[in-house]
Amino acid sequence: MTKIGIILGSTRPGRVGPQVAAWAVETAKKRDDAEIELIDVADHELPLFDEPRSPLLGDYEHAHTRAWSARISEFDAYVFVTPEYNRSIPPALKNAIDYLYREWNNKVAGVVSYGSTAGGARAAEQLRLVAGALHMATVRTEVNLSLATDFEAYTMFTPGERQTAMLQQLLTEVVTWADALAPLRRG
Repeated sequence: MTKIGIILGSTRPGRVGPQVAAWAVETAKKRDDAEIELIDVADHELPLFDEPRSPLLGDYEHAHTRAWSARISEFDAYVFVTPEYNRSIPPALKNAIDYLYREWNNKVAGVVSYGSTAGGARAAEQLRLVAGALHMATVRTEVNLSLATDFEAYTMFTPGERQTAMLQQLLTEVVTWADALAPLRRG
């Protein structure tokens, strides 16, 4: 069974991301082909990258990095839930990703983004570039949520049937790709 980590990338106080992540987790847990867990970057309290050696080496000095490595290593695939900040991903998410290297390799990711004008689509594109540098595959389908139309008063997430169908398609692609990449992860 494919083990998928749904990574909540915003750490901002008052964030709406937990609502989106909870919806993604709830939707994903209805499937019988994947095991789902939420990973909230805010729970890991990672300082700005502070390892003295490159993540390429996998030789981590700090306990917080070793704990983050162990957590990320558990999964075959990820779904990133990210807002769009200034046409990119939040700095806390980028920092969390940059702490590691091999832990991301030969895995697959999907993106659920949210934002004002483009539903977070530009953040999703930035995340795809970062994932490629880490030898991660990204699935074609993505869920882009508009703060203007998918949230009441920009604060209460109200997903529609279309968004739920898109998330199911994204999850199907994530599971399929994770299975296809399994031989590479086994070495």
